[in-house]
Amino acid sequence: MNAGCLTIKELTDAVGSGLTPRMVRHYHQLGLLPQPVRSPSNYRLYTKKDVLRLQRIVALKQQGFQLNHIRNILEVEPEADTTVNLMGQLQQQYRAVMQQISQLRQTASALEGLLGRDRHCQIMQAEVLAQLKLLDVETQAGLGGLENLWSGLDAQIHTHSEAFSESLQRLLPDLSHRSEIEQHLISQLVLACGDVSLVSFIKLSRDAIAASREALSSSCQIVVDTQTVAAALDQTRLSHLGCHIQTLIDNPHITTATEAEVAFWQHREWREKLQQVSQGCVLVVGYAPSVLVEVCEAIANQKIQPALVIGMPIGFSHAPAAKRQLMLQKIPYITVEGTLGGGALAATALNALVESLIDKPDCHCYLK
Repeated sequence: MNAGCLTIKELTDAVGSGLTPRMVRHYHQLGLLPQPVRSPSNYRLYTKKDVLRLQRIVALKQQGFQLNHIRNILEVEPEADTTVNLMGQLQQQYRAVMQQISQLRQTASALEGLLGRDRHCQIMQAEVLAQLKLLDVETQAGLGGLENLWSGLDAQIHTHSEAFSESLQRLLPDLSHRSEIEQHLISQLVLACGDVSLVSFIKLSRDAIAASREALSSSCQIVVDTQTVAAALDQTRLSHLGCHIQTLIDNPHITTATEAEVAFWQHREWREKLQQVSQGCVLVVGYAPSVLVEVCEAIANQKIQPALVIGMPIGFSHAPAAKRQLMLQKIPYITVEGTLGGGALAATALNALVESLIDKPDCHCYLK
């Protein structure tokens, strides 16, 4: 063996993350990893450079990059303008992914149009399948037939109001492993945005439900980032619990995430106001990513100690990063991963918790 070189088994052990020798050989075949030198006994030998490259491949794969895109990213020459080339590659991949999401969303919408119909609005499944089999969506005749199918189905919507709960039962994934209160919370968040795929992005700490019920039962203070979020809260139920609402950015003219973000940065008094929130409060951030960043920093520095943080700001760089920081804090939290979020979702989360507490004060399903 060459000094300092690793066998394929030693390579996979060094990189970790569940990597196997078979996967390494597959990466060689795809051109992701250069072919290694061989020992006199024909063993593959790997260097520290191979370890670093493989670690980068694994990291990109864990972030959702496809292998062909990873290969394109790794092919950027170091002596070239790496930033420009890499950003071009990422933009190209982003457009491709968004196109796939759009196509999948259209398919999902069609399925939702069938599965989401309540019992008053359904036609026999056999009839639906029979009509769908007759359709050739690649032809104008097929598209016309599809329109006729939807017209027949949609005619029933004039006969009654929509049964949201019944529709959700068919569309939501299996939530039986979650407590009744969590199921209600998730259902309300899906209804607030109309996107069932949101379920996989909703993240709750294990103690979030218990912490929220204890804090709300103790008439805790509710601190929100903007007045738009405050206006969406169920103030009648909160008043019944004795909970008072405080707004950090208390300017009624600030109604968007962009305005809230700029305003919070420009006015020191609002950042200082955050440092003075009462212990055991519930913080609800629905617009400004910088507010959640400041919240996480204040928690980490033990300057504030909220009972629960509902962190769902909108944004494309700061918001996802702030949510990741929130999930690392030793504090109960409810968030939505990635860029998804908004004031309506943040307010809906708190309203659902308040509703569950008042309607089912003695429920302990969340402790299981």
